[in-house]
Amino acid sequence: MNSVYLLASARTDFKRNLKKEGKALRDAIVEPGRDALVASGLDPKDLGAGIVGNFAAGLFTRQLHLGAYLTEIDDALRGLPCSHVEGACGSGGLAVAQAAQLIAGGVHDAVLVVGAEQQKTMSSKDGGDVLAAAGDYAHERPQFGDFMFPKLFGRIAESHMKKCGLTPRQLAIVAAKNYAHARLNPLAQMRENAVNVDSADAVSDSNPVVAAPLRLTDCSQITDGGAAVLLVSERLMKKLNPAGPRVRLRGLGVSTDRLRLEDKQMPEFPIARLAAARAYAMAGMKPEEADGVDVHDCFSITEVVATELLGLAPMGRGGELAESGATALPQVRESLGLAAPSRKVIPVNPGGGLIADGHPVGATGVRQVVEAATQLRGEAGARQIESAKNYITFNMGGSLTTSIVTIWTRED
Repeated sequence: MNSVYLLASARTDFKRNLKKEGKALRDAIVEPGRDALVASGLDPKDLGAGIVGNFAAGLFTRQLHLGAYLTEIDDALRGLPCSHVEGACGSGGLAVAQAAQLIAGGVHDAVLVVGAEQQKTMSSKDGGDVLAAAGDYAHERPQFGDFMFPKLFGRIAESHMKKCGLTPRQLAIVAAKNYAHARLNPLAQMRENAVNVDSADAVSDSNPVVAAPLRLTDCSQITDGGAAVLLVSERLMKKLNPAGPRVRLRGLGVSTDRLRLEDKQMPEFPIARLAAARAYAMAGMKPEEADGVDVHDCFSITEVVATELLGLAPMGRGGELAESGATALPQVRESLGLAAPSRKVIPVNPGGGLIADGHPVGATGVRQVVEAATQLRGEAGARQIESAKNYITFNMGGSLTTSIVTIWTRED
């Protein structure tokens, strides 16, 4: 295979409300796509393809055929082969994976990937019904009713508690840690919100139970936003010879499970674990070699499960990993009341994750890769992971139905 490099990246401020700005989904695609292209220094004519990752634009905005929006970035892109990839909340990760495969297979030397979603177009109840399409709607919607997905992940949390001893306080630590990380991220949706472990662990008027045992702080937010990455071949990277460290794709793994949660083995999720195993095999590395990780924390329980799937914690011990302080940036650990861990610190979701950075569904998998590049280039500012060399992302769609793991490495 040809090596794949990340040449440039960009994202929007996830606190924005596009509708209130008089803007729309096209802006969430065009803005980060244009910014990434400009940052790359690449002539638009040198792009081989463009891919848009998006989950539910047809329901949220009545707009589909999203690849065509990429041609609005620059007139030179008219005629570019463009497509739209959908895999529920894993749409962005799938778009990155398909772009990487095009380059690794020698089909193209440069592919622009944009993930985007505009969700603030309807009530939370109606939006929840849209999101339910990520599951087996005909089967699970009648069973679980309104706000189906919090209830599905509440069941996962209950399963983990029953089988492995997970505690509500461990979930609260995950949530409070991600809020603390987001306060260091100038583009995070919840960057102005302060949440400590005690407040996240307590049920109150401001933190009600959404789907037992999950409370409001255990849940990601409704978000508008976009993110973009420009992937290139080694040949083109050498030709361009950009200054600074280079970010290379070291491993990639994708897996797909049955659609219904009841058809999966929880909380082990062995099919989702396959994506991690494939990425590690391609990379030729072990979990402990990671210096930072971005996982799909649509709910706090998902971060717990994801750290286990990635091998950062033994099966059933993801809550203990969070409690140990090993997943928190040293910059925030003391404020969370966590002791210095005895094991290697591997910060998880240093930008705030889905819970606090935000979750514009189709953009999330791409945003995770943007965070990886930002950390590996040493450009993360107050949330920078010291001497970051290897970074892992885990993006998933549905109730751990579609799983995408990427591993990125810095080459100085």
